Amino acid sequence: MPKPNAFYAQSGGVTSVINASAAGAIETARANKDRIGRVLAGRNGIIGALTEDLIDTSKEPARAIAALMHTPGGAFGSCRYKLKGLDTHRAQYERLLDVFRAHDIRYFFYNGGNDSADTCLKVSQIAESLGYPLTAVHVPKTVDNDLAVTDNCPGFGSVAKYVATSMREAAFDVASMALTSTKVFVLEVMGRHAGWITAAVGLASDETTPIPLVLLFPEIPFDEAKFLQAVDERTKAFGYCCVGVSEGLRNAEGRLMAEAGTRDAFGHAQLGGVGPLIAKLVKDRLNYKYHWAVADYLQRAARHLASKTDVEQAYAVGKAAVELALSGKNAVMPAIVRVSDKPYRWKIGVAPLSEVANTEKMLPRDYVSDDGYGITDKARAYLVPLIKGEAPPPYRDGLPQYVRLKNVEVPKKLASTFEP
Repeated sequence: MPKPNAFYAQSGGVTSVINASAAGAIETARANKDRIGRVLAGRNGIIGALTEDLIDTSKEPARAIAALMHTPGGAFGSCRYKLKGLDTHRAQYERLLDVFRAHDIRYFFYNGGNDSADTCLKVSQIAESLGYPLTAVHVPKTVDNDLAVTDNCPGFGSVAKYVATSMREAAFDVASMALTSTKVFVLEVMGRHAGWITAAVGLASDETTPIPLVLLFPEIPFDEAKFLQAVDERTKAFGYCCVGVSEGLRNAEGRLMAEAGTRDAFGHAQLGGVGPLIAKLVKDRLNYKYHWAVADYLQRAARHLASKTDVEQAYAVGKAAVELALSGKNAVMPAIVRVSDKPYRWKIGVAPLSEVANTEKMLPRDYVSDDGYGITDKARAYLVPLIKGEAPPPYRDGLPQYVRLKNVEVPKKLASTFEP
């Protein structure tokens, strides 16, 4: 008898290690070929399921799947598309099950952040209500590090390593030119609501490499006068100052300081660039020469600087998702559990999606220094293990070599079409 198939899809903003989770899921499914037939991937995330645009991963050789371990981006394409409520948009979920039924898909693995955890939970609920035998497991991913229950999120450790490294290197540059040129450097990093990535910038400075830093967290309301005083004091003391600012920085009224007035497919406000805003404020009020940069896609695409710990954890959650599904666990997420800081040890646990969906884990206040502009020892103890280890991709002619899959289309079986 044919074995039931599995569906895997990537959701939201990709990371430098999300493909490692794909490798973990696909290789583990192949190792259980007596229970799982093929892994069919959604082209461009959940949209691929809705439109019956499926990819047959069995057409990829083992070496190509293994190469996903060191390839950034989303190998099958991702999307920002949030399924609405079951009550008002039931047809979307019924369409998913129609596609799953047509292709004998009994396992659903959705690799993403908060919104995809919610989607995974809803899909499991509608399948149960309609009597369709589907096991749904969420695979955690988000550079924002804001998923509940799990200690940390795959994708974050590598971004943390990138922004800390970038700020340290930029600080050396600025320090060497500060006497006659730039005195203030501003780096804008991701983090709409939670300041985990901003906190990681703080790792650039330590006892052996002190750097005059000012960090602006989304959890701490921006105080212009206090901020300018902090920058001025550091610049006068050290000759220069470096500022790390979250894209989600808010003013005293709670409004995003860089909101562009538009919204993305998930309903989130589009942000217009707080880095240049802060830099201009420094120029206008303190008259210091400045430069600014926006890490943007670079921070989440930099596979060449990925954390080995992050790569290993990304693979582990993909592997664990398949194992959980085969053991009968439904509507759950493999979570990273920290066992100890020194030595750093971790394991995989299990989190119910009801405790993960639509919940954001914010940066704890005791991770932020009393003045609101730095990180504490407790934050360092949490962050440092996540950026440790190097796992460089293979290089040829001086450039990293990544894999592009064939992504062979699965023939459609449904006569009807669907417009997402």
